[in-house]
Amino acid sequence: MEKYLGRFSPQIYALMRIIAGFMFLLHGTQKLLGTPAMPGKPAGPLPPLLLVGGVIELVCGLLIMIGLLAGWAAFLASGEMAVAYFMAHFPHHPLPIINQGEPAVLFCFIFLYIAAVGSGIWSVDSLIWKKGPTTRV
Repeated sequence: MEKYLGRFSPQIYALMRIIAGFMFLLHGTQKLLGTPAMPGKPAGPLPPLLLVGGVIELVCGLLIMIGLLAGWAAFLASGEMAVAYFMAHFPHHPLPIINQGEPAVLFCFIFLYIAAVGSGIWSVDSLIWKKGPTTRV
């Protein structure tokens, strides 16, 4: 398949970065702005740890999505997802499929990959630094 899709690697990577950033940003808007509605949201104000998580998700999700300092934002987001998995999911069961931690695990490794590769094309960083398409993807 890479014979056909490989030539579009920079564009596919950019789409993955944009969509992953947008999905992460939505988790932040859920926590901080209440939209989209968060199922099972605790009554009253959110605990401080969830507020910090919401800020990281909103800010890092936006930075990853637009490709501004995406490597650094993705590294922070990856760490947040690792902490979320081990604090909220792992204590219930070690397997993500059973403890419902698949999104945290996937976000963690997608963001770790983005941290390693950087913003790529279709990003604010590429406009600022005038970088061409990357061949590392």
